[in-house]
Amino acid sequence: MKNSIALILLALASFLPACLRLSSQGFTQPAGLLSDSGLGLLVFLIALYSPHWLRLLLVLLWALFQVSAHELVAAMQRLPTWQDIQYLADPAFLHKSAAGFNLAAPGAVTALVLTAVLVCFLPVSRPGRGWLGPGLAALLLILVAQGFLSNRSYDHSIAARYNPLHWFIVDAVSSPLPRNLPAMGVRLPPGLNNLDLNSTALLPRGKAQNVLIVILEGIPGLYYPAIREGMGVDSHDIVMNRMAATTDDAMIIPDFTVHSHQTIRGLYAILCGDYSKLSWATPKAYELQQNPERADQCLPAQLAQNGWSTHYLQAAGLGFMSKDRAMPLMGFQTTLGSEWFSEPNPFPFSWGPIDPVFFRGATTYITELQRKDQPWMLTLLTVGTHQPYGVSDVFAAQYPSRQRAAIALLDEAVADFIADLRRDGVLDNTLVLITSDESHGSALADWVSSWGLAVILAPEDDLPRIKQGGYGLVDITASVLDYFGLNMPANIVGRSFFREYTTPREMIAFTASKVRRHTADNLRYECSADGRCLVGTAPSLLGFPPADFAPDRDGGGSSSFTYAASLDRKLHPRHGESQTLQFAEGELRRLPEKITSEWGDNLIGAQYLDFPANSKVHVSIRVRAVEAHESGIRMQLLLKQWERQQGDIATPNFPVLRAGEESTIEFTFENIEARQSFSFHLLGEGKNATIQMQDFVVTVDTMDG
Repeated sequence: MKNSIALILLALASFLPACLRLSSQGFTQPAGLLSDSGLGLLVFLIALYSPHWLRLLLVLLWALFQVSAHELVAAMQRLPTWQDIQYLADPAFLHKSAAGFNLAAPGAVTALVLTAVLVCFLPVSRPGRGWLGPGLAALLLILVAQGFLSNRSYDHSIAARYNPLHWFIVDAVSSPLPRNLPAMGVRLPPGLNNLDLNSTALLPRGKAQNVLIVILEGIPGLYYPAIREGMGVDSHDIVMNRMAATTDDAMIIPDFTVHSHQTIRGLYAILCGDYSKLSWATPKAYELQQNPERADQCLPAQLAQNGWSTHYLQAAGLGFMSKDRAMPLMGFQTTLGSEWFSEPNPFPFSWGPIDPVFFRGATTYITELQRKDQPWMLTLLTVGTHQPYGVSDVFAAQYPSRQRAAIALLDEAVADFIADLRRDGVLDNTLVLITSDESHGSALADWVSSWGLAVILAPEDDLPRIKQGGYGLVDITASVLDYFGLNMPANIVGRSFFREYTTPREMIAFTASKVRRHTADNLRYECSADGRCLVGTAPSLLGFPPADFAPDRDGGGSSSFTYAASLDRKLHPRHGESQTLQFAEGELRRLPEKITSEWGDNLIGAQYLDFPANSKVHVSIRVRAVEAHESGIRMQLLLKQWERQQGDIATPNFPVLRAGEESTIEFTFENIEARQSFSFHLLGEGKNATIQMQDFVVTVDTMDG
């Protein structure tokens, strides 16, 4: 009897995510239900046949992972990815985000944790192996069925199709190769790589003297009624009516994209006129340390060079995400965080001043700036709508969730702030841009994770109320410089809010685990890390999926990963006429017994290179056999351009390698004409074989004459 109860508890702990989805969504998310069931069955089988101590660890980790993922979905409408592990190493982030232990769904969390704990106290006897075969067969059938349904659930989000752990595994093992491009990249479409001011200006040089950029943590355009209506979304239960009322004379941009998650990435795009990383790789804001010339082209630096005093003020402390280093690099002469504020919060909040306190402090700061005889730029960043949300328990009790309460409090605080600016005459001489660093998304649709906020207040009264066309965070730097008639730095990209464009544009974003891209031909691609891409005809990156949204049969979606990776590596410097690209630094690579795929078995990330005309390329490869069967290791190098094998370049052969042996090959080829999308495929095979990639160096030189 006791063993039966223990078995039931173990099954309940394993399948509780499926039960919770079924109770809340019914059968409307079949792919997600199968994913929950499949992963639950996997956990159940492993736990059932494991020693008791290992079973405890497994079940507790399973429960904690599901709880954490549930809270992430509630806060950001996305599932965890393997890159999120970095946050586990940041105790300050964990402490502040979990402060107060305010859960989005305490009932579900309690059930998950309680069943896991009960399993710890009621050990179950391990059965015979007779259960294992049928269990694994059922697991295989469930996952095959899930893949089939997931591939056909075009209108469902990643969270609706996958259990969090299932998606975590998929994301970790199936990153497409084109996302690992070298610094030279590919030829990007002009819309992603160029500044576009070839259009009619809406006004002459702006009347304002000052610039105020107000960045609202995580707020999508969805909450602003006129913006929501402009994008064809009929209604929504979260509305920032007070902010909308105080900015009813503003120019708003309904079709406005945020390019990624994370505040530091949003700040970089806003302030430096460039796409933030379209991946979870090192943020470009940190890479500015090695690119001082590019840092000098960011908006604060440009304004400082033209006589503005530049200031950055945020509610949170500056240490997290290294804003104490990144913001001065971008050109802020004064960078301040939570330590600047003297007014205490009326209740404890882990991140810093709650939004009303923050904006009252910002009003005081602006008053001091106005007294000085110098134009100023001030960038503000709120924090109250960041988990665990800056609201009191009494205020939160008036709303369905703490997040909803935090948004309502922000609405009040922003409205009061704008009213104060009007009263003090600040709006008479200040260009104000209200935007967001990222979008925390919505259950309405996962594309809301790419939908940002753009509200522009200017002294001019002849700007349109609704600014048509697609824009994004990447356009803010160009727009401010264009407004003041300042020179444009060489490397910023985008369009200006203060010009009228008649042609579609390229736009790209990486949010909610999808790369989204809109082309100048009005095609919209959505590609997820499991390799699936959808395509359809649409006027924008944003909005509900088009009627013809369907699997990408022609393979055009793969270029979305290619472009994203090339944009990610944009700050990697070129070295004049000679460039050295290093693709190996001693990594160990386990080899297949037989090569089965030129892509899947490729050992090196040297793909999609561009070599200019009249150039010479020298390649040096050094590998060492770490482990090998007596039959040895066989290596092979393939050269491809536009995915086609190149037969005009002679390459030396690798010898058969035995354990402990090393081999080096070198060769040179010339490019009379430019080569584009050139790829190296280094392959190897051997039984029980491991090699060390000691060197893979490609040097590009210009030929004389």
